[in-house]
Formats: sequence, C-alpha cells, structure tokens
Amino acid sequence: MSEKVSRIVTARVQSPGAIAAAAARRVKAKSVLGDNGRAMIIAADHPARGANAVGGDPSAMADRGELLDRLCVALERPGVTGVLGTADILEDLLLLGVLDGRTVFGSMNRGGLAGSTFEIDDRFTGYDAETLAAMGFDGGKMLTRIALSDPATAPALENCARAVDELNDRELIAMVEPFLSEWADGRIRNDLSPDAVIKSITIAAGLGRRSAYTWLKLPVVDDMERVLASSTLPVLLLGGEVKDAEAAFAAWKRALALPTVQGLVVGRSLLYPADGDVAGAVDRAVSLL
Repeated sequence: MSEKVSRIVTARVQSPGAIAAAAARRVKAKSVLGDNGRAMIIAADHPARGANAVGGDPSAMADRGELLDRLCVALERPGVTGVLGTADILEDLLLLGVLDGRTVFGSMNRGGLAGSTFEIDDRFTGYDAETLAAMGFDGGKMLTRIALSDPATAPALENCARAVDELNDRELIAMVEPFLSEWADGRIRNDLSPDAVIKSITIAAGLGRRSAYTWLKLPVVDDMERVLASSTLPVLLLGGEVKDAEAAFAAWKRALALPTVQGLVVGRSLLYPADGDVAGAVDRAVSLL
C-alpha cells in the first residue's frame, strides 16, 4: 500500500469528517480560467461508469493508488487549472491536500454503465447540485447521450435539464457533454460526424430554463468552425482516449483558435500517455493554450 493510500484509508476510518474539513479550508481558484485565460482540466471520472480501460489494458484506471499518483503529478504542473471526478476520487484528492487553487467539477450521472443494456438510461448516481455547492466546488458535469431510437433518452434529457436548472440556481457551471448516439451490435456508438455533433449541441444548449451557467464539453471532429458556429455557449474540448497523439494535439490546437473554445478537459490521454510521461504529456497540452 502506497503512503498516499495509507493516509487516505486512515483518515476515512478514523476521521471521516476530515473530508468536509478539507473542503472547507481549500483555497478556491480565482477563476475557471487560468492566468492565460484558458482552462486545463484533468478528467478522472471514468472508473465510476466501469470504464477502466486505457489502450490494451482493460483495468488501467482500476488501481486507485496509481491513478492518484498520476493525478497528483498532473495537478502539480503549471497551467493546470482544475480537475473533474466523482466524489470518491475528489475526496481522496482533498485528503491529500492537492486541490488548493484548482477548480473542481463533480461528475453527476454515472449510472449508464459502459457496455450495459441500460447505458442510455444514464441515472444521476454521483454528485447533485446541492452537494457541489456545499463542498465549495465550481460546477457539475453531465454526460448527455441522445439516442433517437431509444425511449430512455427522453427521461435522461429531462434529468439533465433538471440538473442544469439546479446548478444555474446556485450559480455553478453546468458542464454538459452531449453526443448523438445509436445502438450498433448491442453497444452504444457515438456519431462524431460534424452534422451529428451540431445536432447534439443544439439539443444540449436548450436544456433547462436558464443557460447563463451552461458550458459544453465537446469532441474535436472535422469541420469544427462550422460545428461550433451552432451555439454561443462556452466550450471545453474533450480529449478522450487518443490513439495518434500527434494528430490529436494538432486538432486541439486548431480548435482552440475558435472563439467559443475556453480550454481543454482531458483525462486518459494525459494521465496514461503511451510513453508513461504524465508531466510531459500535460505540459505539452498546456503549451497549446
């Protein structure tokens, strides 16, 4: 057991109130955007949806000690502005004292487990707006998959709209991550064609009774200038799992030049780069900003 894990387990067993105390004394970030006017957020909410694979390793993210080590390295790098995770991970990081000066976003709906038959029925099993506000965090993120042939899409959209409302009421950012999705060979596939992404944007942008605090988390696809012309909402680019690092970085750089784009939210491709150099991967992503 690593020293970090030992400290966390001891606190969770002997003093569970230490988590709330750590949240209360955390030094908050001055802005969602960093000193350069851009956001660089590290995402680590994959395990709660059963998505532990990275590359050819089906359980890469399942080693919590190693994941925390990688997160700590990433959060220490200059230019990194924040982190996105579920309560278990964010509370581990609070106990380690590494969230000062960083924005913190809680992952809200993790019930649509990866590979399940109910994946579109994406229940809100993580954070709610009330807890995010109580913890002093900056917002909540919701995965919003829209499968036109799946009736579970309607209640999923309704739940996302309710979450947008509740976050807006508390002046917290609602980070909506939409995809137009479809069932193929028993699995959900996201349609990343420009027209499909545009349709997902226009649907997601209209969720809720207010949009003042709604931001979009979007994939980088072809024809991004036309894609991002479909909304005036602030955009954070998602990284996903990158197979060709050179192509991914080039695509991010091009998209970052567009006016609605405010930064990056990247997880596995920075935390588990092919060469194992987390600091190097993070620094390169920050350099694009």
